[in-house]
Amino acid sequence: MSYQDLAKALRMPLGFLLGALYLAFAHPEPLPLAVGGSIALVGVLARGWASGHIRKNEQLAISGPYAYTRNPLYFGSFLIAAGFAIAAHWSLLLLVIAFFVLVYAPKIEAERVNILGRFPTEYPNYADNVPAFFPRRTAWTGESGVDDRFSFALYMKHGEWKAGLVFVIAMIWLALRASQGS
Repeated sequence: MSYQDLAKALRMPLGFLLGALYLAFAHPEPLPLAVGGSIALVGVLARGWASGHIRKNEQLAISGPYAYTRNPLYFGSFLIAAGFAIAAHWSLLLLVIAFFVLVYAPKIEAERVNILGRFPTEYPNYADNVPAFFPRRTAWTGESGVDDRFSFALYMKHGEWKAGLVFVIAMIWLALRASQGS
């Protein structure tokens, strides 16, 4: 089994395990919780925005958040994880960064190869103009004729509303923990 396959297999189970441990042991203070929660909320919104623009394996996604980063879903996940890490203690951000480098970087590379194979004429120009992870400051407008409207139907189809629900539940839980610590 390659490292890429191992990272792919462990990504979700490790994420859920780390999330459960976090919720069990985090005792956030109000200010870091507000700052971290705000960052995590931006991540939830980014993921929701991205899910309304992606037509997996049918069309190269280049509109909406995909005009800023080739991986807005992963970037949104990073913001969610980073925000919750900051909410508990800024030092946990180092764990989040390590997790993303070790687990998500191989997944991003595998997807790059897959997408290049599916869209060999469109993807190279897109990849040359849009960064893989950290967003550019302005939207790339290189391709014309692409439906760039957000689709609520796609958002629902991809089930991204669940991330919003989990965010709300986690924030309530952490706010209760923070109020008990005061």
